[in-house]
Amino acid sequence: MEWYRNHYKVSDNQEKMDTDVIFDMLSKSYWAYDRSKEVIVQSMKSSICFGVFEREVQVGFARVITDNIVFSWICDVIIHPDHRGKGLGKWLFQCIMEHPQNQVKTFGLFTKDAHNLYRKFGFSDVQTMQYKSEYSIN
Repeated sequence: MEWYRNHYKVSDNQEKMDTDVIFDMLSKSYWAYDRSKEVIVQSMKSSICFGVFEREVQVGFARVITDNIVFSWICDVIIHPDHRGKGLGKWLFQCIMEHPQNQVKTFGLFTKDAHNLYRKFGFSDVQTMQYKSEYSIN
């Protein structure tokens, strides 16, 4: 699917994703700075990926892990710093929420920031348990 706004586009086409740009953006984030490019690429294969493009240049990314019925986990939502403040994050999230493969009952999301954005979509703070291990690609 593709959505358009001015000279921007959101696409879920995996073939259009620029893994170099995605790796660069995520390597500068607080949550994915320690992921190798290989780990990022492998994680994309098991996800619905969303790219934000200015014309044909990727400027944003997010991915969703879902069973398509009960639960979706939204992760790696990021907009390149040069394109922040233009409403692209909100628009990207709207596209994610209306995607036909993402019409589920429960959504999960872990973030240390942008809480006001996610609250606008009905998200609330909850306590969760977490176990984190080292990354390995076999």
